[in-house]
Amino acid sequence: MIRNRLLITGAALAVATLALAGSPAAAVPADDAAGTSATGITAVSTVSAAKPPPGLIQAMQRDLGLTAEQAALRLVNEERARQTEPKLRNKLKDVYGGSWVTDTGALVVATTDTAATADISAAGAQAKVVARSLADLTAVKDKLDRASAKAGEGVRVWYVDEQANDIVVLAADSAAGEAFAAEAGADRAAVRVVASTEKPETYYDVRGGDAYYINGTSRCSVGFSVTQGTTGGFVTAGHCGSVGSSTAGYNQVAQGTFQGSSFPGNDYAWVSVNANWTPVGVVNAYGAGLIAVGGSTEAPAGSSVCRSGSTTQWHCGTIQQRNTSVTYPQGTVSQVVRTNVCAQPGDSGGSYISGNQAQGMTSGGSGNCTIGGTTYFQPVNEALTAYGLTLVTSGGPGPQPTCTGYQNTYTGSLSSGASAYQPNGSSYTTTVTGTHRLCLDGPNGTDFDIYLQRLSGSTWVNVASGTSAAPDETVTYNGTAGTYRVRVHAYSGSGSYSLGLTRP
Repeated sequence: MIRNRLLITGAALAVATLALAGSPAAAVPADDAAGTSATGITAVSTVSAAKPPPGLIQAMQRDLGLTAEQAALRLVNEERARQTEPKLRNKLKDVYGGSWVTDTGALVVATTDTAATADISAAGAQAKVVARSLADLTAVKDKLDRASAKAGEGVRVWYVDEQANDIVVLAADSAAGEAFAAEAGADRAAVRVVASTEKPETYYDVRGGDAYYINGTSRCSVGFSVTQGTTGGFVTAGHCGSVGSSTAGYNQVAQGTFQGSSFPGNDYAWVSVNANWTPVGVVNAYGAGLIAVGGSTEAPAGSSVCRSGSTTQWHCGTIQQRNTSVTYPQGTVSQVVRTNVCAQPGDSGGSYISGNQAQGMTSGGSGNCTIGGTTYFQPVNEALTAYGLTLVTSGGPGPQPTCTGYQNTYTGSLSSGASAYQPNGSSYTTTVTGTHRLCLDGPNGTDFDIYLQRLSGSTWVNVASGTSAAPDETVTYNGTAGTYRVRVHAYSGSGSYSLGLTRP
């Protein structure tokens, strides 16, 4: 493990890699500027059921087993339920027993008072008479909440089940659940223990520039999110860890494992992450918000470039020379890029981005962000090629990747709101499991999307999609043998497009 710190002796600045030894308390990334918190939760505006957004009906068909007509009807009914339920809740007050919608979106409202059923029916909802009010159920759950420290390893979830009019405790075995309810002093008649193997865990985003920890002894920074088939992960500096080294995220939660690492000679590595972590195509620019990654087109010398790292966060400069060789105490690394962007230990592996195009990962340098300095980055495309990785992108303004290097290219033209199907209005069949790679190059200033669809019986089902607000999209999907087609949709704007497609 490389643990070199930046060395400054008099006026001489020693060139060093920028991993940070030791394991200081993790700093949670700063909240993002555009309404996205460090947990990755984004506020979403309400959309009318009368005009559902593109992809919503298709997703409901796929995941809820509905027809398009059933999905549309359910959305209309659910919107009506959202308007009616608060009025009935306020009217029923203490006799309100909860509410829910059926599979069709019809509203059911429970009450402890038989006389109140007339008001519920008059409002267009279905009435159900129950033994306990929602306030009664909530009081029972509150007792369980207050006793949560006594739940034990075998009890992980409990909730108000309004439809059953009781409290459910999910437990590894009945005895554990019963003991928890008794310890909490909850009304046993209102508690139902259900055996369950469920073990909930939290989820986190992988973002360029965020901190991660290696084997609990050193810290580096995430370069860019990537995928290898269906496995997600990120690229970083090779000197940060060797194959098999384990990583924890910025929050010290178990994250992943180094699958490949090359240093010296090169300075790149890739880490696969576990199911709790989701790679997203952004760089954390800390106080500047999130920067969308649109591709990895190399910027020429003289171009502006910005770097994100977990020690010094967000700094910019220019690319001075490409194809540079630099000698560290551990050996020489070739074909890195020289810049005048500052960096310090712990920034190693972090993102270099020009515009919205990924450039590389911090390798090493001299100086610091107080006096300035020179740093070197490992080009990202070399790492992607070496390990067969696909960069995770999220569109956004600026130059997007052109669809070159794909097995087949198709072109067409669409007006706003229209769709076309490729290849050539038809489909293709693959007899093997493998990776489908799609790239859409849409007209500037438009919002074009792509959907990879698989034939299931007589129905086309969306299995992957690229639906950012940008004109261009890239999609990678690992699928089984079957018949597929690509739907190109002009969400807004009109013009010509090209589609790159590589099939298994």
